[in-house]
Amino acid sequence: MAISKKVILVGHFGVGKTSLIRRFVHQKFSDDYLTTIGVKIDKKVLQVDDMEVTLIIWDIAGETNQAKIPKSYQLGAHGVLYVFDITRPSTYQNLHEQLDYLKGVLPNAPVEIIANKKDLISEEKQEEVLNEIALEGIRTSSAKTGESVEEIFEALAKAMVS
Repeated sequence: MAISKKVILVGHFGVGKTSLIRRFVHQKFSDDYLTTIGVKIDKKVLQVDDMEVTLIIWDIAGETNQAKIPKSYQLGAHGVLYVFDITRPSTYQNLHEQLDYLKGVLPNAPVEIIANKKDLISEEKQEEVLNEIALEGIRTSSAKTGESVEEIFEALAKAMVS
């Protein structure tokens, strides 16, 4: 069986949403910062159990407040990756409120919370930040090294089809 699922990546500007997608879809990374204007759409096919799942991945321009994102970008999303930069507190200080907002807009969509750029911070500091945020299930990743990128998208795909 083959199905398609819309995934949106949201979070502040400069947290690595585009880099995560490039790493996942094209196995590439670039240190060049290219700001996303509006939305950019990519796709990748995954095998989840006995299903072929086509992820339609919406890379949405970074916003400090998710309410500023046009609802049309969010509507119909089957899953969400909320990405923050583990080295920049401003990108996760209002995380709880932003997640509450997203769950209000997309109540049935699974949300994976991603602490990106772990390659730029020590293990001790990572633990400190994650304890400060105090949310279960946050995944750490590095678009630069590729660490955990495949697993994050695969976990979201499984959550969307189960």
